[in-house]
Amino acid sequence: MTIALTDRTEMAENGERSFDEMFELLYEIVPEGFKGEIVEGAIVMSPQRRAHSAIIRIVLRQLEAEFGPDSTLEMDVRLDLPGYKNGFAPDLYKVSDGAEPDAKGNWRYQDVEFVLEVISRGTADSDYGKKKDAYAASGIPVYLIADPYTGLCHLYTVPKDGEYRSRLKLDFGQPVDLTDTLLGMTLQTDRFPRD
Repeated sequence: MTIALTDRTEMAENGERSFDEMFELLYEIVPEGFKGEIVEGAIVMSPQRRAHSAIIRIVLRQLEAEFGPDSTLEMDVRLDLPGYKNGFAPDLYKVSDGAEPDAKGNWRYQDVEFVLEVISRGTADSDYGKKKDAYAASGIPVYLIADPYTGLCHLYTVPKDGEYRSRLKLDFGQPVDLTDTLLGMTLQTDRFPRD
């Protein structure tokens, strides 16, 4: 179950909470075992499941093996994107080597090379829609969706003019060939669990 809350309480003088104020509220209200993010100004919370975290760990281990333990790999960490109040917490993302956080300590979307989102029942519309569109508009080179309900991976690459020009659908168990991307590797999905 996903809970979407559009904040309507105690508006700031200009009638709207600042983006940072919304994140402070988010940090206060998201219970343990849930993930929280802001999608087009709405606070969205979704529960984490075992298949969800297993897929993230499997991909994380492969990225660490390829890029080393000192590579910047973030899980559920705030990433601000262009568009109306888009502050996502991607399941997993890789930041370019040598990138530096901004003045607030956040990573810049321009430095993100790869994003993984694992579908939860309540987040599917957002992951396949609004979030995919925001990642494409941001120019994030590789966006991978793993869907444990359908047993499919959806790979989006070649962002141009706000959309991904290359799309590929693969069954769990098929390797995800990223050799033609910045990652230059192949992800194995044979251990991805179904939900």
